[in-house]
Amino acid sequence: MATMQDVLVETHNESDLEDSLITLMGGLVQQLKDAQAQNDPAALQAVIDQISANKAKLAAAVTANTPVNPTPAPAPVVTP
Repeated sequence: MATMQDVLVETHNESDLEDSLITLMGGLVQQLKDAQAQNDPAALQAVIDQISANKAKLAAAVTANTPVNPTPAPAPVVTP
């Protein structure tokens, strides 16, 4: 059974991950804006390639950390 400390550590780790993802997305948006402002197709393609690589990493991480057979939620009890 998890202790309160375990829950706090996991919550902190999730917050760090979320903050990292927010920073990543903000950086990508700025890179796209910069490449667009420079009218630089190569820079735009580089950002698109980076987005694709990041998407693949995120998808792999989600897949690796998702149970194969998640436990279904119990069916609601209906009383007449």
